Amino acid sequence: MSKRILVTGGAKGVGGAIVRALATNGYDVDFTYRSSGAAALELAKQLSEETGRQINATELDLSDRAALDAFCEKLQEETWYGFIHNAGQPYDALAAMMAQDKAEAAMQVNFWSLTQIVKSVIRSMMRAREGRIAVMGSVTALHGSQGNAAYAASKGAMLSYCRTLAVESAKRGITVNYIAPGFIDTDMMASYAAYRENMEKQIPAGRFAKTEEVAALCAFLMAETSAYINGAYLPIDGGLTAMTGVHR
Repeated sequence: MSKRILVTGGAKGVGGAIVRALATNGYDVDFTYRSSGAAALELAKQLSEETGRQINATELDLSDRAALDAFCEKLQEETWYGFIHNAGQPYDALAAMMAQDKAEAAMQVNFWSLTQIVKSVIRSMMRAREGRIAVMGSVTALHGSQGNAAYAASKGAMLSYCRTLAVESAKRGITVNYIAPGFIDTDMMASYAAYRENMEKQIPAGRFAKTEEVAALCAFLMAETSAYINGAYLPIDGGLTAMTGVHR
């Protein structure tokens, strides 16, 4: 029987690459999408045909609490081996200028939906005494970035939560790890096109990450051989956070 993994935000970009990597590695995958319905359904159909695995796409807006409640009730009825929280909502504003409703919306999608889904899937992992949880965080959780106060706070909350959950669930054979990407080459970076060259100069690797590189790390963390990696903060940023201070 194939192991089953849930992925939030899996229609395209990093999420799509994650779903593809998992399916290719022999997992059955359920993934959510919010607005990219056509892309999600096409990805599920394509991967099901290519890999023979069960790939299911479900429409879900993580900011809709009623819809999330109903979704989580169904999750509790299923058996899960892994969960990857990839869905996220950005919000850029200076700390002194944050709009409360937008800041709370980012916290709901990035953090509160994570805690609610974990409660729903971790019970079957505990019964099986085996499970893998990984969250897509950000380097901003530990490093200040102007204009990212609300977003960084939500990602910081995710990190603290994951470290605590890792300690609490380790004896049940469950691992919980935090992935901290830097800049990834996706459609989300299109608005920064004018600044890209200068941004890449500040990254030791000299480029943005490929979605496949981030997905490969996710797939590795789901594997049985990663059982002793737990509570980790794993940057995948081309050396960006290793470089500190003022440089010539």
